[in-house]
Order: sequence, then C-alpha cells, then structure tokens
Amino acid sequence: MSTAPLVQADDLAKTFDVSVPWLNRVIERRPRQLLHAVDGVSFSIEKGQTLALVGESGCGKSTVARLLVGLYAPTRGGFTFDGQDAHAAFRTPEGRKLRRRIQMIFQDPYASLNPRWKVEDIVGEPLKEHDLITDAAQLKDRVGELLKSVGLSPLDMVKYPHQFSGGQRQRISIARALATQPEFLVCDEPTSALDVSVQAQVLNIMKDLQRKHGLTYLFISHNLAVVRHVSDQVGVMYLGRLVEVAGKHQLFDRPRHPYSRMLLDAIPKMHDIGRARTPVSGEVPNPLNPPTGCAFNPRCPHANERCRVERPALLEIDGVRVACHAVEEGRI
Repeated sequence: MSTAPLVQADDLAKTFDVSVPWLNRVIERRPRQLLHAVDGVSFSIEKGQTLALVGESGCGKSTVARLLVGLYAPTRGGFTFDGQDAHAAFRTPEGRKLRRRIQMIFQDPYASLNPRWKVEDIVGEPLKEHDLITDAAQLKDRVGELLKSVGLSPLDMVKYPHQFSGGQRQRISIARALATQPEFLVCDEPTSALDVSVQAQVLNIMKDLQRKHGLTYLFISHNLAVVRHVSDQVGVMYLGRLVEVAGKHQLFDRPRHPYSRMLLDAIPKMHDIGRARTPVSGEVPNPLNPPTGCAFNPRCPHANERCRVERPALLEIDGVRVACHAVEEGRI
C-alpha cells in the first residue's frame, strides 16, 4: 500500500524585490526589478530518504532550503509536511510543534554558532525554547548525549566555538539540529567549508544518524561526489527551476538533461586518462534578465527555435522527470 511522501513541495516560488529606492525610480524613471530566485519547484521526499539538490552557485538551492524551514514565506506555491500545510502552520501557535520536527544545518560552521555562548548553551537552546527539558541537570545530561551522538565528548560542553576546528563546529551544529528529535533535516551545504577528510567524517555521522533515527534529508551541495555518497534522489537546479529529477544511479549512469550531462562531464574520472574533459561552457545568465524559453538555451548545444521561445515543462520520461524539449522530442 503506497503512502504519501513526508515532504511535498508544489510549485514553490520566491521572488525578491531588488529595485533601487522608490525616489530613485521616480527620478531616473526606472522600473521595479524582481529577482525570481525560485520559480516553480516541485518535488517530494519519502520518509527516511535523501533528496540532493545540485547546481551552480546562485541557482536557488539555499532559497529552497529557507522556504522549507519557514525562514522565507513563498511568493507562490506551497509545502506540505506529513499531510499538513507547513507554511500555514508556521503562522499559528501550533507551528512551534511543527518546527520541532523540521530543523536545518547551515553552511558555514563559523557563522552559524554564537561565539559568546558555550556549547552547552548552543546545543541546549532548542530544548529550552521548546520547553522539552526544564531541569538543569537533565538538560546537561541530554546535551552530553547529543554531543556523544556526533562524536564529541560531554566534556566539550564548557568550551566556546573558537576552541573547535571547522569539522567539530559542524558536529555541534548537527547536535543542535538533533536536539528536538526532528524527522526532517534541511542540510544547506553542510560540508562545503571543510577539508575532504573532515567532510567524510561528517557525512558518515549524518548517514549513521539517518539509519539510527529514520531521518529524512534535503541535502544541498555543489559537490557531485558528496551527492553520490549521500543521496537516494537527485534534483538538478538551473536558474531557479528544476531541470531534472532522477534516482541517484539513473542520473550518474545516464543523465538526460544537457545541463546534467555538462555537470557530470566536468568531473575528473580516474579511468578516463587522456580523454579531454568538457567544461561547463558559458556563464549563468543574469537572473534579473533571464533568457526567453528554456533558460539553458544560450549554453545548450541542442537548442533550436522552440527552445528559445517556449519554456519546457518538467515531464516524466522513462521514469525520469526532465524539462527539455530535445529530450521530449527524442533529439538526444
């Protein structure tokens, strides 16, 4: 019997007004400028699974993350969590219960921890904020358990963030996110600021925690090697839209969208010695003035007149959701 996915995003969009001040617009006769950071993103994540979002910087991955945890309100569309309209719930007193179930790990471990607080206060804050533990002794014990779960010592709770390395700080961030026993973790490039060896340690901790607690992850990264290690499904984003959503093995073995192919072709491969690598050609267009039709058409070797005029829909083709006229027409 099929069950509904735990996380469901439908036509999620976020537009920012980046216009110059009103008086400047009047004097200089300049129109308002709107930035479509996320433009109609839809996906679902089954309980206990990991969806990875990949794409070049500025494609809207982090904006999607902030929409899902309620840091931004959507301009259009919605987000359903466990059958409940999450954004409607966030605006009510009952939203506190939902926020316990959804937590976020931020990208920069140096900026996401308060340098004036001890680790005990940082990790214990969600427990106090949500009235989960009020007794000081119990709080100390619980913080010690959380630190041990991410490979740190309970003795570390009296230290300050500056006394830890980047990898250890990110472990503290993970411990803080786990404090409310969430079901869904939004991870915004949690390992991008770390050395490769430390990345592996943090990723292994996250995988172990997922198996132990049945966690559901949205994992955002630009590192495809990391994505291959942690994900079940992969969504490729380009200029605020999803261009391909596929299973991990489907995407890495046979990418369908030309942009996905270019991203994967740019990765050095151990057994392809002597073969010329194809870099991702061209540059991402100005998001304030995106191309008409398919946003990827100026960089796409398969673009034709239809691609320059008509924006492709995200269609399911051979078990993969892909937004590409060339794939739909069988040209590639």
